[in-house]
Amino acid sequence: MDGGLFWALAVVASVWVGLGKGGLPVVGMLAVPTLALVISPITAAGLLLPVYVVSDMLGLYAYRREFDKRVLMIMMVGMTVGVAVGWATARVTSEPLVTLIVGLIGASYALNLLLKAKYDGPAKTPHWPGGLFWGTVTGFTSFVSHSGGPPYQIWVLPLKLTKSVFVGTSVISFAYVNAIKLVPYYFLGQLSLSNLKIAVVLMIPAAIAVMTGVRLVKVLPEALFFRIVTWALLVVSLRLIWQGWASY
Repeated sequence: MDGGLFWALAVVASVWVGLGKGGLPVVGMLAVPTLALVISPITAAGLLLPVYVVSDMLGLYAYRREFDKRVLMIMMVGMTVGVAVGWATARVTSEPLVTLIVGLIGASYALNLLLKAKYDGPAKTPHWPGGLFWGTVTGFTSFVSHSGGPPYQIWVLPLKLTKSVFVGTSVISFAYVNAIKLVPYYFLGQLSLSNLKIAVVLMIPAAIAVMTGVRLVKVLPEALFFRIVTWALLVVSLRLIWQGWASY
């Protein structure tokens, strides 16, 4: 893990992480695929996890007062179950298959929103059964490949939260899931001293990107923001489909 190309892509990946934690929709999911161009996806996921965690702390401070308590509670329970399942099945889970399935689900949902333009429909109520299911899927896919964004948005977007509450709830939810992933990642050997040294350097551009993301979210009109969210979901999901298929 050295050379100019590695460091260039590593910095770009850390910026994606920071912008995502600053509130820009699912941008952080581009980080692992970007770094996976020069190292293995598993190594990339382990290397970037500390960068995610530190960026989470900055995002938590920025959005500490903007969140939906009920949605957050439901997602945290589901995510905990999902991470536990991911840890228990880590040795037998096919990462390409999970990546492919996540991409297909996310792309289908995003296309449904875009083609039918369901932006003015009534808000759904955050019920426990659906939230626990999608929270579990989110925790599991986040554990396997840092790709929890699509299943998370499938449940949260129809709730029609305001822009700031949507972003704050998302930031806190993924800060939580990244924190609880640290222990299993360590025992699975995905966190090493050499990786941590590189991650410390990458935390600097990530921190700058977090603040940039927070500022951009504040100036984006709400309707445009959620349209960007949906398009970002589609783009990232298509990237996951390609990544999962290519891995076979």
